[in-house]
This record gives sequence, C-alpha cells and structure tokens, in this order.
Amino acid sequence: MLSHEITSITGGNKKRKRVGRGIGSGHGKTCGRGHKGSLSRAGAGGKLGYEGGSMPLFRRLPKRGFNNFNFACKYEVVNVSQLDRFDNGATIDAKALFNAGLVNSVRSRIKVLGDGELTKKLLVTVHKYSKTAHDKILSCGGEAKIVA
Repeated sequence: MLSHEITSITGGNKKRKRVGRGIGSGHGKTCGRGHKGSLSRAGAGGKLGYEGGSMPLFRRLPKRGFNNFNFACKYEVVNVSQLDRFDNGATIDAKALFNAGLVNSVRSRIKVLGDGELTKKLLVTVHKYSKTAHDKILSCGGEAKIVA
C-alpha cells in the first residue's frame, strides 16, 4: 500500500451523534439522557467539585506546610563546555545563548555551571555562576559579569 492510496486513518473522522431523530435511530425520544431529573434537562451539569451538599474532598483533606512552587526562582543551566562553541572574545548574554539554542527564552534566568573545559576568552553576562565556572572563565582571561 502506498501513501497516496490511503483514504483515511480508521477512526480519524468520527461522525457526530445525531440525537432526537426518531425511534429508529436509537437516539430518539429521550435522546440518550434518560428519564426526568436535572441531568435530562438543558443547562444541567452543576459546579465542578460539588458533591451534593456533603463536604467536598478538597476541604476534607488537611492542608499543611508551605509550598514554594509559585515563588521558586528557576534557572536555566548552561555548562562551560557549551560556551566553547562561541568565537574567541565574544560577548555572551541571554540573547546570544537563546540564538545558539542553549536556553528556551531571552527572559530566562541563567546559571553557568563548571562542567567541561573552556579554551576561549569570553565576556559572559548572566544571572549566576557556580564557583568552578567563575574560576574557569577568569582563568582563560575572560570576564564574568552578573546581570543586575
């Protein structure tokens, strides 16, 4: 079978269920909603998490401690070995790292780690350095600045 002979993937185009079209269709009369009750009527559904007046699960479970999820300062990591791809004497900042595909966004907070070797003199301007990364950049005659 060739690609131009395939008409459609099985189950890819599912027909919508047409309800209320007579007894013979199998979805006539009550249209699959059952008899009476609030769920048989238009606009039914209720609030998310509502449990019929009993205490909801999220209020029954204890809440303890502090969650730092919303306040955590997340850094994107770049290793010294990855900086070696830049030209000698280049200025490296968030924009240069983004263009090289080493970080996901220009607005990312970036930390340089000291994994690998650096052979070029670079001017690196990022948010944070590990001690070994800072030492390796300076030992090559480069400069390590911190973004304010």
